Amino acid sequence: EKAAETAMPGRVTNIRPGLIVGPMDRSDRFTYWAVRVERGGEVLAPGDGTDPVQLVDVRDLATWTMDCIEQKITGVFNAISPAGRFNMAEMLYGIKASFTTDARFTWVPADFLEAQEVRAWTDMPVWLPAVGETAGFHLVSTKKAVAAGLKFRPLAETAKDTVAWHKAGRPADYEFDKGNGMTREREAEILRAWHERDAAPKTEPAEAESGTERETETETEGED
Repeated sequence: EKAAETAMPGRVTNIRPGLIVGPMDRSDRFTYWAVRVERGGEVLAPGDGTDPVQLVDVRDLATWTMDCIEQKITGVFNAISPAGRFNMAEMLYGIKASFTTDARFTWVPADFLEAQEVRAWTDMPVWLPAVGETAGFHLVSTKKAVAAGLKFRPLAETAKDTVAWHKAGRPADYEFDKGNGMTREREAEILRAWHERDAAPKTEPAEAESGTERETETETEGED
């Protein structure tokens, strides 16, 4: 970018897209979620649903890139959906609303996923915890690009077209085991581990029990 601006000052358009999604996305990042939710059943979902998400349909990005060329729009632009448009829950429920599916989401905390060696961004595509080094990853300002004409189609359209492309060009038993997403077996394994932990008997701390006994004793003394 710096070299281009030095060579052609004031005549350069630098477009910085974030996560590009949609039909023909063989990286399986957004594709994983669209296909997995459409398939239905219990879906392993990361975090608590509040982590922000930013993405852009490849067709919206391409259309706007051509507009920039034809209209000689110059400058530096972040070409991604506006910060705050989606969080992880809104994205997944938005995908679900695009299909007739019995998908139901089981939200599993980030610390448990980490303990199970489930990786953000790859095993759980799109998602990054909004803490620490990745806190601002999905909070990039896109005001300049939007003001310059970048538009975004409905999430439902992206989800439907992505699933249609996937079904038309891939086998019915296709597994997400090439870097992004999870196989059916791996997802079931993590869900089993989570439910087993959730069902484990809980033991009250001894100190809390002692405190309860002391309170009862005090109440009895007061009654006397």
